[in-house]
Amino acid sequence: MPALSGGRRPANRQLLADYVYQELLASLMDGRLEPGSGIGIDRMAAELEVSQTPIREALARLEATGLVRREALKGYRVAPLFTAEELGELMEARAVIEPPMTESACAHVTPELRAELQRAVDDLRGAPTGPTFAEYGAYWEADERFHRLIAEHAHNRFLLNAYNALGGQVQRFRFFGDLGVTDAEHAIAEHTRILEAFEAGSPLRAREAMLEHISNVRGRALKDASSAPKSPLQQA
Repeated sequence: MPALSGGRRPANRQLLADYVYQELLASLMDGRLEPGSGIGIDRMAAELEVSQTPIREALARLEATGLVRREALKGYRVAPLFTAEELGELMEARAVIEPPMTESACAHVTPELRAELQRAVDDLRGAPTGPTFAEYGAYWEADERFHRLIAEHAHNRFLLNAYNALGGQVQRFRFFGDLGVTDAEHAIAEHTRILEAFEAGSPLRAREAMLEHISNVRGRALKDASSAPKSPLQQA
């Protein structure tokens, strides 16, 4: 297993747990922990110079994202890459769930929500988009925050539960390694159109802009995945 990136360990317990989580997440997203490979808790603890407890806590958090899987009597394993079929199904699910949530959130928009969405778009514009997670992690966070803000303000607990059930699968399609963010210009423009609909108070425009965004993301993700060296989509 390739070495983790390492770094100075914080002393506070919660900060330590967050540090370990970020280290493992970066190793997954950068391909240092390869899809389908087993995850050795003892080795990770030794490399990060921590006990097994924060490693186990981090892996439990990562399991909720879909990036790692726990197998009975075998421990944790890195999730395999998406197939073309799985990626298509994920985007179909997003296309069902997110546009109506966007319409509802826009219908109930507040000045505070507009400001938070604007901040997320501004953060997207200002975030680096290099090939490593250290470089594109801030972009990824701002992207996820924009979508989550809309989901949390849709005033529909059942749609929110469905959105949450997708978990990290919403972002797992980026898990190809060595690609980073390849669609920033398009994605920022699409987020901006959604934001403009919120600013105009047009729920229908917001719904249509979100649906267009998800459709475009699907196309770009399939193209990127098919060109990735380790992607099973090349044989799909």
